[in-house]
Amino acid sequence: MPSKKTLRVVLLAYDDMNLLDLCGPLQALATASKRHSGRGPALYETIVASADGGMITTSAGLPVMTVAIATLDGLAIDTLIAPGGCKGQVYYAPPALVSWIARQAPLLRRLCSVCTGAFLLAAAGQLEGKRVATHWEWVDRLRDLHPGINIDADKIFVKDGSVWTSAGVSAGIDLTLALIEEDYGHHVAIETARQLVMFIKRTGGQSQFSVPLAAQTSDGGRFDDLHAWVAANLHENLSVDRLAEQAGMTPRTFARSYASQQGRTPAKMVEAMRLEAACRALEKTALPLKAIAANTGYVEEQNLRRVFQRQLGVSPGQYRSRFSGHGTTAA
Repeated sequence: MPSKKTLRVVLLAYDDMNLLDLCGPLQALATASKRHSGRGPALYETIVASADGGMITTSAGLPVMTVAIATLDGLAIDTLIAPGGCKGQVYYAPPALVSWIARQAPLLRRLCSVCTGAFLLAAAGQLEGKRVATHWEWVDRLRDLHPGINIDADKIFVKDGSVWTSAGVSAGIDLTLALIEEDYGHHVAIETARQLVMFIKRTGGQSQFSVPLAAQTSDGGRFDDLHAWVAANLHENLSVDRLAEQAGMTPRTFARSYASQQGRTPAKMVEAMRLEAACRALEKTALPLKAIAANTGYVEEQNLRRVFQRQLGVSPGQYRSRFSGHGTTAA
């Protein structure tokens, strides 16, 4: 049941955080409220808070004014969003924010992170045993620091109970659109997405990087040749047995080894590569849908349509009209 009251959302901030991790969700919430203006109570009250309050400086160099977290004690907070970003290759979790999150967590309806903000929630002890997402480049570091976390390296965002986590940077907007839909229904969420010129639901993979490239960099090169072969042979029947044969391994050993090193099954890898290849074909060519389906392994045009509706929430024709100069062939 969509909410009928104003919901208070606190977005945390600290020096060297990613600017878009903050302003992306903040703008989505503000847009939802603005689109609903005059039709009842405000949808969201947003507060940007830091450990000590005052000005913080984001990694982009833009200063942001904040309130101190101490001023929020005793205030009813519905949702807390932790951003990512830091200097260097080691995430620093500000101790004051860590302890404050740990105290607040039991009182919240939802606890969320964007990008490497998952490190902040993990440091506060809120992700143990949870399925989570984070930026693809930081997956191994988060796993090494917190082995009790089940990291999904492919998802744009993940909901596990009251905890929501998202992938890199722009994925925070995807997560926020999902929060809006949970709070106020699909109509408000789709209005917000249209105003932001975004899909309400993007592909399940972290689309800010190439699927083949990510696969090739995630295991030190062991499956590089296989990934290159798959990308060149998407039209074939890419069963586990066929992939194992190409990799020179038994099917059982291959499936186990691949999932262990890649963090997803061979089937998920093939699915992601096929979807990305179909998207690129729609963006860059005027090929009819039937030819794209055949070239990318979907075989039938209807299979391609079903995958796009399930994964992206749009038809191939709608995707092409938005992202290419070739117009539509069919919906």
